[in-house]
Amino acid sequence: MSEHSGRLRYGVALGTLMVFLAAVPAGAQQRPSASSPAANPSDAPVVLDPITVQGEGESGAPLVTGPTTTRTTREDLDRQQVQSVNDLGNRLEAGIGLNRANNSISIRGLDGPRVLTTIDGIRQPFLVDTRINRGGANAFDFDSLSTIDLLRGGSGAATVGGGALGGVFAVRTLDPKDLLRNGRNFGALAKTGFDTTDDAWFGSAAVAARLQQTYFLLQGSLRQGHEIENQGTVNSFGPTRTMPNPVDFNQYGLLAKIQHYVDDVHRFGLTAELFKRKDDIKPYGTTTLTGNMRPGSWFTGEEVERNRVSLSYDFKLPGAFVDEAHATLYWQRLVRNDTADGYRWTSIVGPYTRDNENEENAYGFNGHIIKNFQTGMFSHGITAGTELRMTRLEQFSAGYDMCPPRPTSGLFTGAFATCNNLHTNQADMPKIDGKLAAFYLHDEIGILDNRLRITPGLRYDWYEEVPQYTPAYSAGGSRPTGLPPSSSDSAWSPRVRLEYDIVKNAPWVKDVTFFAQWAKSFRPPTANELYSRFGGPGTYLRIGNPLLRPEVGNGIDVGFRFGDQSLGGSVTYFHTNYRNFIDTVQLVPPGGDYPQGGITSYRNIPKAEIQGIEANLRYSFAEHWYARGSFSFIRGRDKSNDTFLNSIPPMQAIVGVGYANTTWGAEVFAKFASDRDDVAAGPGLSSGFKAPGYSVWNASAWWRPMPQIADLELQVGVYNIFDEKYFDAVAIPVGVLAQPRDYYSEPGRTVKATMKYQF
Repeated sequence: MSEHSGRLRYGVALGTLMVFLAAVPAGAQQRPSASSPAANPSDAPVVLDPITVQGEGESGAPLVTGPTTTRTTREDLDRQQVQSVNDLGNRLEAGIGLNRANNSISIRGLDGPRVLTTIDGIRQPFLVDTRINRGGANAFDFDSLSTIDLLRGGSGAATVGGGALGGVFAVRTLDPKDLLRNGRNFGALAKTGFDTTDDAWFGSAAVAARLQQTYFLLQGSLRQGHEIENQGTVNSFGPTRTMPNPVDFNQYGLLAKIQHYVDDVHRFGLTAELFKRKDDIKPYGTTTLTGNMRPGSWFTGEEVERNRVSLSYDFKLPGAFVDEAHATLYWQRLVRNDTADGYRWTSIVGPYTRDNENEENAYGFNGHIIKNFQTGMFSHGITAGTELRMTRLEQFSAGYDMCPPRPTSGLFTGAFATCNNLHTNQADMPKIDGKLAAFYLHDEIGILDNRLRITPGLRYDWYEEVPQYTPAYSAGGSRPTGLPPSSSDSAWSPRVRLEYDIVKNAPWVKDVTFFAQWAKSFRPPTANELYSRFGGPGTYLRIGNPLLRPEVGNGIDVGFRFGDQSLGGSVTYFHTNYRNFIDTVQLVPPGGDYPQGGITSYRNIPKAEIQGIEANLRYSFAEHWYARGSFSFIRGRDKSNDTFLNSIPPMQAIVGVGYANTTWGAEVFAKFASDRDDVAAGPGLSSGFKAPGYSVWNASAWWRPMPQIADLELQVGVYNIFDEKYFDAVAIPVGVLAQPRDYYSEPGRTVKATMKYQF
């Protein structure tokens, strides 16, 4: 029955894809390979917003380019009013989402540390708070971005390394030349608006200037708002609440760049960046009028701050010893704080505060060279590079409560027994010193006038995590005895890609290229999985496993890409097998010294499998008219116990039709999702959320009232027009839900209005 059901689902998926391809020719923002001719903008009848001039600030782009990579430009972000990962997945990229349960990006059904985020080529850590299991991977502001390169699958491991198991979310920030138009020496861009999704006011401004051969940029943004709305209606306290918890948040970012061109060949750059977001939460869902934590006297919060200073060097001179060379030397600091502040009314009565802080300081170097040359009938495009990185991760929980000093027996009894659960002024893991060294080499070999391209490549990674003694860790309530051992391993990440141009410059479609690639990927264990230690005797214990092996992926991608902005897109089938998936396991059942929850830790799952189909299409079917679409079908199984993976999103499609000229434009689009009822459930398994299918309709319009005088643009979008109640399965926690079902619903009808001015 299971095999028949699986075949039926694949048949339905394939049939749906065929209907999708036939009924909705739409556009992919597919990044062409280095050897493909660039699309001529004049060939497309749709006039796009000319905000960003790309090319100068893309030194890391070749590392994530490929047949499964789609590019979203600054124009696309503004036109679709995208200011979050959620917006991106709902409006442009089917199958992409944000897991709000752990605050991570989801690509091909994987999230958390299995998706690598880079900012200007610098890897971002996925910091996890040991006590609440949430990360901080989205510590950047969308208004500061120039492009987003979204690489689906593990092929990116061969260039950008560990963590690219599900894919790579590579963002690049604005450069001064992105704002300087038509050879001018000064340019500026300002935006403001309001979004009813979270009742947020937002604004950003950027200025750029040129002084002879030196370019300057200063960009800042601010966003203030409240909780993300849902379709819940019960405004109660405690476990019956379905409306979201009240939230007040403040977010701001600053970006500064100086770039000096020695000549047309050499460029030196200095970048400084600051991002900070603070959420103040009133957790009404976990407070009651007569409970220990009560409304009005209990508050929680989340804070994320990222700082970065980097030096860069870019060299470009085709025909020289190397055609291109790019290097970045950087320091980066990422801090995540999870706080609680309030008053306890019935147990350990009195004031209570907590501030759980995770801080990583990183120093690193990224560099690569590109060389193109000919040997007989073969052309070669060599890319070789390295990544060197040192980190220090520190965790500490500070706080105050009314617990007396711990007795000599080590356990509180009587009225203070609850204090056995209240651990503070301690570290839940030792200080961790990390090292990473990696080297990679790729050669794009062209044959038949570069119509056939074969690209073998290999990356080698070595990493080490070394625990360091701290008094705060040794004095922890979990009673550690000594330091856990270091964790060190290495991995080879090979990749072989084949591309063949079946059709070149045909009258009905510009190009048709077949591609196939095989790649291996890996993901090292996080410090939390290796070394976390929280709990204590009389309660429960959660401990890391320093013997964990890296997760390993082994996958293929096969498909076609074709055309240009007038008619073009891509279709991909992918299949990846995984080994050593890291999952939680109960080592000791409740009882004995740990009666509340026993002892839990992490283990490697032997096998898992994810496969599916993806498509992106675009069709300009008349002057100023276009249609676009994106499709994703993903299936995943834990093959060690033959159950479904609960991180897999349902089948999705985004379909839109629009009109655009130089003065105004409008678009109607919808996102469709099938039911997701294939979830793991049962003894010893974390139950997944069964989400019904949905169709959400949206519309937006923009207007330039005086294009000949000033580049002023007004835009408004209405999302979920019909106020449908729906659920994003990826964003819902796995396991027993703390609140009723409607609490986890997505926003109803929302409106976003923006105003943009550039000169």
